[in-house]
Amino acid sequence: MPVTIHDVAREAGVGIGTVSRVVNNRPYVKPATRERVLAAINKLQYKPDPIARSMILKRTGAIGVIVPFFTRFFFMEVLKGVDAALTRRGYELVLYNISNKAQQDRYFAGLPMLRRVDGLLALSLTPDEDDARRLHEVGLPVVLVDAYSPLLTSIVVNNIDGSYLAIKYLIENGHRRIGFINGIIEGNFNRPFNPANDRLIGLHRALGEAGLLFEPELVLETEWSRQGGREAALRLLALPRPPSAIFTASDIQAIGVLEAAKALNIVVPDELSVIGFDGIEMAEFLDLTTMVQPMYQMGELGVKKLMERIEHPGSPPELLRLDTRLREGHTVKKICSA
Repeated sequence: MPVTIHDVAREAGVGIGTVSRVVNNRPYVKPATRERVLAAINKLQYKPDPIARSMILKRTGAIGVIVPFFTRFFFMEVLKGVDAALTRRGYELVLYNISNKAQQDRYFAGLPMLRRVDGLLALSLTPDEDDARRLHEVGLPVVLVDAYSPLLTSIVVNNIDGSYLAIKYLIENGHRRIGFINGIIEGNFNRPFNPANDRLIGLHRALGEAGLLFEPELVLETEWSRQGGREAALRLLALPRPPSAIFTASDIQAIGVLEAAKALNIVVPDELSVIGFDGIEMAEFLDLTTMVQPMYQMGELGVKKLMERIEHPGSPPELLRLDTRLREGHTVKKICSA
């Protein structure tokens, strides 16, 4: 017969309530008593029933992650960090993939009622004010990653500085006509914190600081995809005065730019410099110069902050802003500016 909590209590000479507090690492147990209970657990090789334990703790042992288009490289990298951090803590990951705002609204409204998870990580999604308040009222801990709400703990990247540093790097290498391929929001998601807008602000700042005029014809918006980057690059490179460099809001768009250059027999970096944003593995393989954002660490930090909120639900929300860094590849060349 399997060993029960009653067997452990009898062996240690304590009540089952004391055994429960030791098993669940609760306070108010004298050190000597705790040692005696742990010795009994070890001797009898007692293993708590996970179902019974979850009922006692009112926890599921699972964390929900709600994410749009999870197969995209950025989200895959963040999810690697989330999964590693949850595995270390013995939690299961429950993934909710969505593709439009209607799905987002259903999840934010329904998940708190179902309570199938102990907490929720939302990647690149921002609940509206009513949803955020409802999540708080029902006691479901939530942390946002790559999104911001003043009502919820949020982890974001300093996209303005990242874009500014990318453009400044190109300017320092002699480039004056710089194309920018930005990303657009798909699925009608409500994103008051929009990385694409911030990266455009960074572009303006770098150009203004260098005394360069902003040229609207050099800025295009596409889907966050290789095909989007390719099509936008073909348009930029067909201009009467094409740019000498192109900066993209994501690495996957930058890869599309490389494809467009190849199709036009334009040599990178001799005839066109290219710089991306993200730092995905494929960019490193292609030796692409890029602004690296700490995607894996964002996932790990999201789990860490969510666990803190699970243990201390009354703590105030935080805003954590992470920096990017330039990783130089071989897609940017120094030129003599005109």
